[in-house]
Amino acid sequence: MKVLVVGGSGFVGTNLCRELKERGHEVTALSRSPSSDELPKGVNKTMGNVTVYDSIKDAFEGMDAVYNLVALSPLFKPSGGNEMHDKVHRHGTENVVRAAEKNEVDRFVQMSALGADPDGPTAYIRAKGEAEQIVTESVLDWTIFRPSVIFGDGGEFVSFTKLLAPPYVSALPGGGKTRFQPLYVDDVVGMMADAIEDDAHIGEIYEIGGPDKLTLAEIAKMIHKSNGRSTTIVPIPMGLAKVGLTIGGAIPGVPMGTDQYRSLKFDNVTDDNDIEAFGYGTGELTTLRAYLNNSHVKDK
Repeated sequence: MKVLVVGGSGFVGTNLCRELKERGHEVTALSRSPSSDELPKGVNKTMGNVTVYDSIKDAFEGMDAVYNLVALSPLFKPSGGNEMHDKVHRHGTENVVRAAEKNEVDRFVQMSALGADPDGPTAYIRAKGEAEQIVTESVLDWTIFRPSVIFGDGGEFVSFTKLLAPPYVSALPGGGKTRFQPLYVDDVVGMMADAIEDDAHIGEIYEIGGPDKLTLAEIAKMIHKSNGRSTTIVPIPMGLAKVGLTIGGAIPGVPMGTDQYRSLKFDNVTDDNDIEAFGYGTGELTTLRAYLNNSHVKDK
């Protein structure tokens, strides 16, 4: 198939391009600044910005399948403020869907997020929910993925945790009790590649997570232990964390704000992990511990 990966030079995008290429698809990565150093050999590159329709529309011509992976991180306050979530996730998705419909693309895969909801508690979650509505109301044969946090080489989750919870003494909002379900990037892209190769996935919304549900405190300790260090968790009352992040969010250069506080008030885990739809069991997924200990590398 001829496949366009919108956001193809990002963390998930580069790994998905590699997976699709290895499966024999003709792959094009669209991004604002595609680099030959980031993308696998043999992947075509094209430049465009999803917030500007005319800059992306020509890339969709002749494509059999399109992935929309463009996203801002929920872990950090975006440059330009929280309104950027609406601009990139909702309006950007409008443009991508419009171009896909105009070119009669056969399959469309949207990367969303756990908890996506137009009435959600954060700007990120609301914009992701509104983007889902745009996709589901389209004429496309769509599939939507709602993953928990994704980790792997080049990802930001481990580095974010180190920033939020430094070694030796980590002061965490609520004692770091927020739960996550970390999912290894290679497992994610395998499922996403399957989605365009089997019509059974058309019209489905999949909530996916890794094999373990871990608190932020457990993740922080695990990360530091893999580096030969320890950390003691010092709980910060959520009310005090709200004040601190609200003040910090108003200071230029501070990477977190009130949205990050709100995101720590609810768990980022699945109710029913949909990995079985792709033939996976939890025992077959790479754990965060195995990745950190470099024991995730399997014999070919």
